Amino acid sequence: MLVSVDRAETRVALLEGGGAPAPRKASAKGAGAKRARAQAGYRVAELYIERRGQRSIVGNIYKGKVDNVLPGLEAAFVDIGLEKNGFLHVDEIVLPGVETPRRGRGGGGRKITDLLKPGQEIVVQVVKDPLKTKGARLSMELTIAGRYMVYAPTGEGVGVSRRLEDKERERLRRQTSKLDIGGGGVIIRTASHGAKREDFERELKYLHKLHEVLEKRVADTPAPGLVFQEADLSVRVVRDIFSAHFERAIVDDEQQYHRLVSFFTRTAPELVERVELWTEEEPLFEAYSVDKAIEGVLSRRVDLPSGGYLIIDYAEALTVIDVNSGSFIGRGKGAGLEDTITRTNLEAAEEVVNQLRLRDIGGIIVIDFIDMARARNRDAVMKVLRKTLDEDRTKTFTAEISKLGLVEMTRQNVTEGVREIMTRECPTCDGEGVIRSEETIAIEFERKLRDVAAENPDAEAFLVQINPRVTAQFTGNGSRVLHALEAETGKSFLFEGSEGLALDHFAITFTGTREEVEERALPFRQGDEVLVEIVEPHMYDVDDAVAKVDGYIISIAGAAPNVGEKRMIRIDQVGRTAASALLLDEAGEVVAAQPRSSSRRQRQPAGGTRTGSRGRRRAASADREDSEARAEAGLAESSASLEEEPDQPGSNGSAAGAEENAGEDAVQSKPRRRGRRGGRRRSAAKAKAAD
Repeated sequence: MLVSVDRAETRVALLEGGGAPAPRKASAKGAGAKRARAQAGYRVAELYIERRGQRSIVGNIYKGKVDNVLPGLEAAFVDIGLEKNGFLHVDEIVLPGVETPRRGRGGGGRKITDLLKPGQEIVVQVVKDPLKTKGARLSMELTIAGRYMVYAPTGEGVGVSRRLEDKERERLRRQTSKLDIGGGGVIIRTASHGAKREDFERELKYLHKLHEVLEKRVADTPAPGLVFQEADLSVRVVRDIFSAHFERAIVDDEQQYHRLVSFFTRTAPELVERVELWTEEEPLFEAYSVDKAIEGVLSRRVDLPSGGYLIIDYAEALTVIDVNSGSFIGRGKGAGLEDTITRTNLEAAEEVVNQLRLRDIGGIIVIDFIDMARARNRDAVMKVLRKTLDEDRTKTFTAEISKLGLVEMTRQNVTEGVREIMTRECPTCDGEGVIRSEETIAIEFERKLRDVAAENPDAEAFLVQINPRVTAQFTGNGSRVLHALEAETGKSFLFEGSEGLALDHFAITFTGTREEVEERALPFRQGDEVLVEIVEPHMYDVDDAVAKVDGYIISIAGAAPNVGEKRMIRIDQVGRTAASALLLDEAGEVVAAQPRSSSRRQRQPAGGTRTGSRGRRRAASADREDSEARAEAGLAESSASLEEEPDQPGSNGSAAGAEENAGEDAVQSKPRRRGRRGGRRRSAAKAKAAD
């Protein structure tokens, strides 16, 4: 057992290994010996996490006030001072001097309206933490837990845990016979294995004193209020679980170490020497690989040794575990499909139980094993599943496997599991796991923009604030969608926004003339010097590279060797959604671009430099780029003939990428525009014919 304590939370991990507990060796000291023990075939079996301000309230006793009685549910809601009222079923009602036989559904017994009234003060104990939208589950049958026994003031007789072997149960019955209970009843716990009569007598006196203190607090505390608080996580787990079957309990906090030593000195002196203080520099959970197990708890996929895997999905009403063969294709020449499936299912049966314990999954659980044709194979899988479940201390019920390979089972759900404690619902999808695509949102926004244009007939242009990934749906493929929308509405639309915006964010931030909106929309001005990260090579110009600022594309001349670096650039040409820039050195001077390939140099004017002629080429190709895009969208007459293929080698339009152009719609699309450069583009006539 490992106990890790820090400021924010307490974590407890139970590690299991095969065979009996190893004998303690006095010489096994130091980091090397401890690391050797940490790697000695142990696996993390159970995890418990408790955070400050979010302690489990199971076991707490409250003086509450009945808020509402619901005969239709045979239950009452009780105000115990928490955010939500607790739920008290009629079968959990215990009143002094009143016979209340368990009713069950549709059974006999007294009605709840005869037992409780609104405003009545009662003492209740929490038996199940508030989970999701439900309040705490309550009971009026109080219990006070010790190490060896549980004292029930309203119970009677002596009961012994069924988890003990029959021989040990008989011995404990003899040890506790004629025990002076002094009213009420006791349950002998599993941890009492090997305990003697004097141990029970000592603990019973302690529990009686606690009960006296409890009665006094009930009398003095106004309702609603807390009258008894259960121990914290480390003491609770050690009290309920730690026994001679554990080799040791290792604690990394000195104060908590002394608390546990004091607890065992009073309750089980023979276990004091099994408590150790971790003094190494390496964190305790890291040394025993518990941190990796915690990370794995958050994953849907769990791999099996043979190559198969489990997929664990959590739903509102149940948890579904799907078994898949994965990469396992059987072993040996004689292995058939049924043998492969059965082997995968046998491995999955063990791992499913391991995951139920590790993640503390409760409620209804459906396991979808791979279909098996033979009944004996299904029986073998169920045998392994039930045998592995015997190691689980939590109550479970398992139905038979169906012909489809489905197993339905239930597991008691008392507190939140590790996954629920460590995570929260996704604020983007609200726990659904999917969101609307950029294309879907863009189509919706296109409808909104039509409505905005109709509602503002006097406005010439609009500045629209949306996520850049949605903007790309309008400006991609030569801005065809945007041009079509502007032609239809007679308005101009410019975009702004950052990746930090929600994908479905939509706002009109400015309206006015086109010049006014453009002045506000452009993130940079010609001549601005900006520090950017060069993220990827240019798709069409091998010497150039691309930087992105909140979705705004900047093509940088001659920056291909600098991909992955942060460099200063000078903005050369600015477009609506993209710009071109020149690379600067440490002195702030423009870095001369390296010569391009010979085929490109032959197309350059004699005696001209790349930087000197680049602006003229951009300006010349910008108008052509825009007109061609409009022609392909069927919006305007293109200056090129309908059958012309300007992207073929030797055409004027292939000198630079569209994102490097200047002009009204200069550099308006992302560099990844397949079909615009380096490939054939259909003409408007061919596009209409295809439609």
